Amino acid sequence: MTSSRDGPAAAGSASSMKDLTPRLLSGVVMAAAALATLWRGSDVFVVFWLGAALVVHWEWQSLIDAPRRPARLVVGWIAIAAAAFSARHMSLDLAALALVLSALALGWIGGEGKRVWSACGVIYAGALAVSVIALRLSLNGFDVILWLFAVVWGTDIMAYFGGRGIGGPKLWPRVSPSKTWSGFLVGVSSGSCVGIVALIAFGGLSKGAWLGVLLAGLGAAILSQGGDLLESSIKRRFGVKDSSHLIPGHGGFMDRLDGFIAAAVFAALLGGIRNGPIELAIGVLRW
Repeated sequence: MTSSRDGPAAAGSASSMKDLTPRLLSGVVMAAAALATLWRGSDVFVVFWLGAALVVHWEWQSLIDAPRRPARLVVGWIAIAAAAFSARHMSLDLAALALVLSALALGWIGGEGKRVWSACGVIYAGALAVSVIALRLSLNGFDVILWLFAVVWGTDIMAYFGGRGIGGPKLWPRVSPSKTWSGFLVGVSSGSCVGIVALIAFGGLSKGAWLGVLLAGLGAAILSQGGDLLESSIKRRFGVKDSSHLIPGHGGFMDRLDGFIAAAVFAALLGGIRNGPIELAIGVLRW
């Protein structure tokens, strides 16, 4: 017979295992799909990430609960598709113009008190599509997206285990009660190193570039954690736990891509500043 003291612990353990199974399976499927489209490249990659951005926009506009949701969705989807098409042809100025104009329209449609939130949604989702597509289709695009996956996934995984194993002071308890400084430090340092390892494994690390890539990875890792905290603060602001329930065990696309969006935008901006808008990947990987 189970004692009253052991009962809740056993029930909690069983519940955790029950939640862990769909979470692991969903994670494996998502990672496999992302890697498969990365390998395939071209229009398959574009369509995959355009689809992800469209879902992110739907989740954001649903989350903020502003007026005229169908109109906000349609205007945003058209703009994101136009921006992705422009990025596909490396017309990044047109992509930016499409997103800015749609943000102004959504700010007007969003209504009093929700104008800024409505406008930011299309910028957030559109930035995902434009940055990832432009990076992948630039020279050495495969390498830079693989590096981003390695940095962001490595940061997330090691932050989880670092926080659980070491514990200590909370990073920002009001926004994300489970995150610790130990997890953050272990995660970002590990993620930047995992990015280097991934490039070495696939022959994508140029001679003498390791320090620059390591520092870029550190910046991407820090911003990926910042993106996670940003999304947590937005959900807390609107009183929701998950952005949607599309992914078993994970919530929504925003919940899974928050850190990746921040890291991808950082990489695209870094590459553009260092090497111009056409060869973004080289600006990230060659130092």
